[in-house]
Amino acid sequence: MSFKDPIILLLLLLIPLVSFLSRRFARRGTVKFSDIAGLKGIKTRRSPVRRFALLSLRAAALLFLIVALAGPRKGEELSKVNTEGVDIMLVIDISGSMRAEDFMMRGRRESRLSVVKDIVREFIQQRTADRIGMVVFSGRAFTQCPLTLDYGILLEMLDKAQIGMLDDGTAIGSAIAVAVDRLKDSPAKSKVIILLTDGINNAGKIDPLTAAEIAKSYKIKIYTIGAGTQGLAPIPVQDFFGNVVYQDVKVDVDDEGLAQIAELTGGKYFRATDTESLRKIYAQIDRMEKTKVETKVYMEYKELFHLFLVPGLLLLLLEILLANTMYRKLP
Repeated sequence: MSFKDPIILLLLLLIPLVSFLSRRFARRGTVKFSDIAGLKGIKTRRSPVRRFALLSLRAAALLFLIVALAGPRKGEELSKVNTEGVDIMLVIDISGSMRAEDFMMRGRRESRLSVVKDIVREFIQQRTADRIGMVVFSGRAFTQCPLTLDYGILLEMLDKAQIGMLDDGTAIGSAIAVAVDRLKDSPAKSKVIILLTDGINNAGKIDPLTAAEIAKSYKIKIYTIGAGTQGLAPIPVQDFFGNVVYQDVKVDVDDEGLAQIAELTGGKYFRATDTESLRKIYAQIDRMEKTKVETKVYMEYKELFHLFLVPGLLLLLLEILLANTMYRKLP
């Protein structure tokens, strides 16, 4: 509880003075009688309670009235949050080469896609006010999840992204184009594509640099990530007897092309050769693309003066009533 005019509470200091003056004035009151024979038979009762009852009622009434005059009120703090959100499209390679198990996670070999999904999940969970969507691609690209603030749905769509959903290949240009189409009409202050691949563009009808030029025209920034080791990577396959064996397959990452895409749009190229470096890359992008949040705090008050005004008036009325009945003084 607070007061609209707290300085008025200083008047409470006058209550003891008013009480003192009231008692002093009461003692001074005298009436002269020529003959007091008729008053001798009147019995008087000296009671400390009666003596100070009226004075106490007056002091209490003054206390309540002064507090009411100060404007007591109860404040409720309300916050209004304005955000300048970032719209992010996650573009993830699900081509066959993402089966390669050259990453370690929790002490065991995992496929590139499994590790990427785990780290992307962490990235999504760290965002709070941004719309995020997802495009997956291999030989062609499609929107796995449109831009949304429902991160639960987004995480479900991430879990459902699997190798083999599309024809094999690496259509980087098509993937960028699909992501740009989702972002181009966005009113967000910042529009970002985070593209992860482990290969070289070898499918689709759109050249990656052409797609990057289109992204630049819409002021869309592209961060590119090259995942996996260069050269040979172990990919699990089944042998003639149905056992899982590892076969080394040559995998190349287009470092130069991915770097050009990022530089052209004002983004940055990252190289991830293990789980920890990939995690640090997404954490760095998370720090670079932070949402601007502005919080305005204001108070909404509920006036409480009536809770003190009513008792103060009732006490004052009671004092007047008693002073003219039970505690009436003889002239």
